Amino acid sequence: MSKQIILSWSSGKDSAWTLYQLQQDPDYEVVGLVTTVNQKYQRVAMHGVREQILQQQADATGLPLHTLNIPSPCTNKEYETVMQKFITVMQKNKIEYMAFGDLYLDDIRQYRIKQLEGTGITPVFPLWLKPTRELAEAMIEGGLEATITCIDPKKISSRFAGRYFNLDFINDLPDSIDPCGENGEFHSCVHNGPMFNHPISVTTGEVVERDNFVFADLIPEST
Repeated sequence: MSKQIILSWSSGKDSAWTLYQLQQDPDYEVVGLVTTVNQKYQRVAMHGVREQILQQQADATGLPLHTLNIPSPCTNKEYETVMQKFITVMQKNKIEYMAFGDLYLDDIRQYRIKQLEGTGITPVFPLWLKPTRELAEAMIEGGLEATITCIDPKKISSRFAGRYFNLDFINDLPDSIDPCGENGEFHSCVHNGPMFNHPISVTTGEVVERDNFVFADLIPEST
């Protein structure tokens, strides 16, 4: 039997590509997505993606979405309390695996491993240590379509906010910037790709600076 697995879903390209890898792996059956949402703004934490688009993404995958509300600002203790409650839900549903789209930051990986220690839930990292330039190109060549929704202006120019994640975007990045933004340089929102049953229609709205980050607002075309 396939192993039932929950995917930590950020709305961005790395988690979407992780889903695609799991969909092709007969050892796993993805049974749901889980996302933390900023309660104050009703948007995906860090990515700034509207909750309505998040739900449309889940609908496009055909998977149930578990939305975890976190305060703004959110302390590490508050985050861990929210996650612990969800871990309890997974345990009750006998889910024994949880997938993450982390690429190479070992401190983040070790944090996730520690949080799941003793729970009976095993963390899985399908994209771990894949060369990020090759990975970014594979995403684009594989049909993934995404828009850059959040920029850390301390690391990268705000002019990248709102751009499409494509080869031109990658080639325009300074050499010091990871092609997948693994160091928090940028975050994205996926609106089409092989992990979806159908594309999501969005338009790019205003670009604003908030809480020391630059956000490009994506608007669902149905609104």
